[in-house]
Amino acid sequence: MQIRDLNKKDFPPLLKEINDPPKQLRIIGELPKTQKYLAVVGSRKYSEYGKNVCEKLIEGLAGYSITIVSGLALGMDALAHKAALRAGLPTIGVPGSGLDEKVIYPRTNFFLAKEIVENGGALISEFPDDFRPHLYSFPQRNRIMAGMCDAVLVIEAELKSGTLITSKYAIEYNRDVFTVPNSIFSKTSEGPHMLLRLGATPITQSSDIVSALGLHPHEDLFQKRDYKNCSSDEHEVISILSEPRSRDEIIRLLGKPVYATQTIIASMEIKNLIEESMGEIHLK
Repeated sequence: MQIRDLNKKDFPPLLKEINDPPKQLRIIGELPKTQKYLAVVGSRKYSEYGKNVCEKLIEGLAGYSITIVSGLALGMDALAHKAALRAGLPTIGVPGSGLDEKVIYPRTNFFLAKEIVENGGALISEFPDDFRPHLYSFPQRNRIMAGMCDAVLVIEAELKSGTLITSKYAIEYNRDVFTVPNSIFSKTSEGPHMLLRLGATPITQSSDIVSALGLHPHEDLFQKRDYKNCSSDEHEVISILSEPRSRDEIIRLLGKPVYATQTIIASMEIKNLIEESMGEIHLK
């Protein structure tokens, strides 16, 4: 992979506006020419919920002029890059190391880094090419991610984590901060819920991101599935699921015998009309 200097005039426009921009940037690949840059960050020790959220939200951004930016790290960063590649979105990795093949970090994501470049994305770093990562280099690169992006999406984070350093920079640089609500019993929900108290934009679906970024939504983003072939019982469940609900709530609201409701739910799961996640059932 060929490393070169990125001319200052070609820096991401928003990055040039921050109070401590990098003096230089090294790059592999090309910076995508899209309308919006979205940083996606989260816990290295993500939950199954966090994984599903990351993949589903980015999948729903397919076809939009959005570049996904993350830190190439283990955990949520790698998930975000991979989800972007699957969705056909360009993505940029900002590692906490130099860009030389011998030092690029983490080593386990080296082939992911190559795939990013091969699919029209880029790797950028302000560190010398042979720079090996140190504890201080990760917060330093986090400011680049926050500075170059229109918004930062935090999916899961503990209160003391590098993820929240990125959101702190975003607030300092007057960038939007988005976050995803989670279970109150999860340690990785503490960061997002703190951000929500501070005024972060709650994200529960891809259309929330599109609207918050000021993009015009595709008509099919809000289109509902065609349920015309569903039974009357299934239509009743669909109307109840205007918002995710627990199985017990559905049983209570439907007012049918428990065994009958369980049978309807099981049938709808088999038909791939609904799915259960984190104890709640929602429409697919």
